[in-house]
Amino acid sequence: MSWEVVIGLEIHAQLATQSKIFSGASTAFGAEPNTQACAVDLGLPGVLPVMNAAAVEMAVKFALATDAEIGRTSVFARKNYFYPDLPKGYQISQMALPIVGEGKVAVMQSDGTEKVVGLTRAHLEEDAGKSVHDQFSDATGIDLNRAGTPLLEIVSEPDMRSSAEAVAYARQIHSLVRYIDICDGNMQEGSFRCDANVSIRQKGDTELGTRTEIKNVNSFRFLERAIEFEIERQIDVVEGGGTVVQETRLYDADKDETRSMRSKEEANDYRYFPDPDLPPLIVEESFIDSVRQGMPELPQARRTRFVESLGLPAADAAALTVDRQTADFFEATLDESFKPRLAANWMTGELFARMNKEDVSLDAVPVTAEQVKGMLIRMQDGTISAKTGKQVFDELWNGAASADAVIADKGLKQISDTGAIEAMVDEVLAANPGQVEEYRGGKDKLMSFFVGQVMRASKGKANPAQLNDLLKKKLEG
Repeated sequence: MSWEVVIGLEIHAQLATQSKIFSGASTAFGAEPNTQACAVDLGLPGVLPVMNAAAVEMAVKFALATDAEIGRTSVFARKNYFYPDLPKGYQISQMALPIVGEGKVAVMQSDGTEKVVGLTRAHLEEDAGKSVHDQFSDATGIDLNRAGTPLLEIVSEPDMRSSAEAVAYARQIHSLVRYIDICDGNMQEGSFRCDANVSIRQKGDTELGTRTEIKNVNSFRFLERAIEFEIERQIDVVEGGGTVVQETRLYDADKDETRSMRSKEEANDYRYFPDPDLPPLIVEESFIDSVRQGMPELPQARRTRFVESLGLPAADAAALTVDRQTADFFEATLDESFKPRLAANWMTGELFARMNKEDVSLDAVPVTAEQVKGMLIRMQDGTISAKTGKQVFDELWNGAASADAVIADKGLKQISDTGAIEAMVDEVLAANPGQVEEYRGGKDKLMSFFVGQVMRASKGKANPAQLNDLLKKKLEG
């Protein structure tokens, strides 16, 4: 049989507010267990939730960034279920009337093509606490610090047809929420978590197959592996004469497999009803306009500008707009004295390679954009060559103050005096008459020999462009 895979993702992005969605308790990560859960978060008698306006602003930002509908009136509901890390016995969420409606996300795929994934909705809700299984030998601990942290649950249409497409989409959302500064995207800390809904059907069928949901995957690598395993498992079940059961599954990274967690609930299992303590959330046009005015230039628009205005190749523009920090760093290196392509080449080449080698993120790089700009200016004006630029970059990485300081301290200034270079060329040609004759006889590859000899004589400081011009004139004249 020929199978088609159908995948939809539900992404939970913790919003980067200072306080929780319905209380003033801190959302800071890493506090001692159960020190940041107040009476409102615990649902103690006599307390009332109050909506955090910053969370609403961030949801509207996401809607604007994805060309999505904004619910002018949205309603919070109680989603009833009983888990130890949900102290109230219900979660405040949105169901029938979410704050963000249908939208779309353009996803750049590995082959350079773009795929548009539809968004069904994105709704605000509070996070639950956390069950801790590795602190005690005979018990599970409950940390309620996370309870009440604002979440934006982003639900896609089932538009993805492979694990690679699903990961590309998840990465795009991850990049976007960080770009518009509504989520830090830290997957290790649980700020960005994915649930994958996976089903299969025979190619050509229009009806969706029975889906399973893989819960709380916290890395892109695990997301891809979990989906791949689940696809193969479902195919084996169906081709073996069985039936796929609708259920919630967990991914075990150690065993590289998904396993059954519980039967999949339907909406009516949660007994949703409007929260009596929270009035409908009204988003006025003036509020939307103020959020729109504060929006940064979005990744796709910035990518287009880098191609059309700065003349960058599409691949470089995509790499430099993968997140806002990278794009800002790149633009801070630009100077009117050199073409943007020079800065792009250095960032996507030397800087990215060094970051990979040292396993550091851009915010931990010890070289500033201003220092890189200073180095590129000296390369452009002929003070140093591109090769010497790598040496200067190494010194900057290791703590040097500026490119000019490195050039002065190490004596790296390039020799651009035509007379001085010509004298060295004459000396090298006079010392190697045999090679000169061979070159003139058609052995063009000897040019690199002559360049090397002059570079050795100049201790690597001869201007390469001038040197090549002079050698050609002398040898071919």
